[in-house]
Amino acid sequence: MTSLSPGKRRGLQVCSTASGGMAILALDHRNALRKLLPPSPDPSAALVRFKMEVVSFLSTSASAVLLDPEFGAAQAILSDTLPGNVGLIVAMEATGYTGNPVERNSRLLRGWSVAKAKRLGANVVKLLVYYHPESPTASAVERLVQEVADECMLQDIALLLEPLSYSLEAEKANLTGSERRRVVIETARRLTPLGVDALKAEFPAETTQSPGQWESACRELSEASSVPWVLLSASVDFATYAHQVEVACRAGASGVAAGRAVWQEAVTLSGEHRLEFLATTGRERMALLSQLSDISPWTQFYGPTQAVEYNWYECY
Repeated sequence: MTSLSPGKRRGLQVCSTASGGMAILALDHRNALRKLLPPSPDPSAALVRFKMEVVSFLSTSASAVLLDPEFGAAQAILSDTLPGNVGLIVAMEATGYTGNPVERNSRLLRGWSVAKAKRLGANVVKLLVYYHPESPTASAVERLVQEVADECMLQDIALLLEPLSYSLEAEKANLTGSERRRVVIETARRLTPLGVDALKAEFPAETTQSPGQWESACRELSEASSVPWVLLSASVDFATYAHQVEVACRAGASGVAAGRAVWQEAVTLSGEHRLEFLATTGRERMALLSQLSDISPWTQFYGPTQAVEYNWYECY
């Protein structure tokens, strides 16, 4: 069982439930979400307002909230929308990717850094990368992960990695079938040893496959990952996602990073209708996911350090 440094361990503690599960409300979406919101004279202001409404109603049912530095993190802190007892995870990447669809490169947000995120008060930082193990850009993405991991080690803050897979065939938008399972699992095997502290993973099976195939794929992912992992929600409906979470946590996942599956209907609503949805359906969904997240806590991966030298701080 691996031990964590004090800053990283404290960060994961703050972002977890009392039982050690991670029930993360994911709301770091930017351009794609802004385009989905109802027309507004100021789309960026509308995006911020939507995020603050979601955080206000759903964060009390979450152990942590994942926000972006542009339209979410500072706004949630300075407006007192994010409760002080809820963890804060802040994204590091610029939205989207460079290169062509079958040779994707990820990049950090210009003017942003791990040091700034920690200074802001983030408990954990998150890095999203587009990755396929056989892509010509795979080595460049691996270097980026290692670069951010090294900075996280220097700042003593935990790194949550979110790799998104894609097809190397231009005519295919997403991976399917056995290829999806193979790539998601191989990605975990290759990237988690690079200084990553937790993994935000895609579901490694097709929704059309049997529950037995789901559990088999999730157990294989748990074996491949050298760190605890949480399940992202992608664009599936809530009922499907809740079933995936139940299977994944039973197979070793340490919780969720739930986004659109929880709040996607609120995007098309406005005014009191949106607030009512968030106060009822949205909150109930997040509370259920929080309960499911406690099955396989991350503390099973990272044991406590029993003995600490009295002068540890001198070389910290």
